[in-house]
Amino acid sequence: MEVILIERVAKLGQIGEVVRVRSGFARNFLLPQGKALRATKENRERFESIRAELEAKNAHKKSGADVVAKSLDGQSFVLIRQAGENGQLYGSVSARDIMQALSAKEFEVSRQQIVLNMPIKTIGLHKLPVELHPEVEVIITVNVARSPDEAARQAKGEDLRIARSDEEEARAEAGIAAGKFFERGEDGEPPRERKPRRENRVKAEDKADAEADAKPTAKALRGQKQASPAAGEADAKPAKKPKKEKPAKE
Repeated sequence: MEVILIERVAKLGQIGEVVRVRSGFARNFLLPQGKALRATKENRERFESIRAELEAKNAHKKSGADVVAKSLDGQSFVLIRQAGENGQLYGSVSARDIMQALSAKEFEVSRQQIVLNMPIKTIGLHKLPVELHPEVEVIITVNVARSPDEAARQAKGEDLRIARSDEEEARAEAGIAAGKFFERGEDGEPPRERKPRRENRVKAEDKADAEADAKPTAKALRGQKQASPAAGEADAKPAKKPKKEKPAKE
């Protein structure tokens, strides 16, 4: 689709230029935003009739943007957000959030003028362009931190994402070392495999030997079991009476 630009569009052209663009880009952005007109015969004639007016209006807007740019360019804005140890935000920072931060400092900037291709999802210093006018662009810094103290440290050049990661790693190593200490004990031996002291071991061995001597062996027990029935039977049977001798016949 061919369109007539009625204001400067970055990487596209200046006021009055006729350019060919994709139909979707024209219908969804250029035409609704009032940045271009369809390049029809009627619109070409209309543009020529209002060209001087458009150029005068554009110059006025540009001068106003230049004034704002002098005070806004290079400014830093702090946004406090919750984040994890590695700096990952619990959520994100959008162009609307940045617009509100600028408005809090009395900079009237629309959400569309903040060039943010994707939401900010980590803490740190994020440099973003702000298009105050098609011909005027400034760079601001968005300082996303977990606290004002961290924001001040980041402003001095400290990368808290790296610092937090190192701290987390140190804590993890300390936790592993502590776990091994309690698992193995102070002497370095696992509690379940710890050997008894020598004097206790000797006493235990002497006690075991004494108990072994006091208990009859299995062989002796078997001998007693085999001998006991015969002995019992002998005790139970009465002794035979001696036979009486018959008198001799004369």
